[in-house]
Amino acid sequence: MPLYEYQCKKCRHKFEKIQKFSDPPVRKCPECGGPVEKLLHAPAVQFKGSGWYVTDYAGKQPASDGAGEKKEEKPAAKEKDKDSKPKKAEGKKGKD
Repeated sequence: MPLYEYQCKKCRHKFEKIQKFSDPPVRKCPECGGPVEKLLHAPAVQFKGSGWYVTDYAGKQPASDGAGEKKEEKPAAKEKDKDSKPKKAEGKKGKD
């Protein structure tokens, strides 16, 4: 059952009441008998389990560094390619 918080409009007394959804709201302050209003609060949310991170959907998205951008090659690998000599294109030699 939900826990509701009320505040008296007259004496500003705050109190909590556990009620069913079908129960009528509290109308009178237990301290002074004045009118009360129901206070609203943001609900507490806890995310548990899989499905909340980019890595959980790795099969559906391209590889990334977690920031939504593709990873670049390491600079050392690029420099190796620069230093190597270009290979000549050779055709297949068939043996007849």
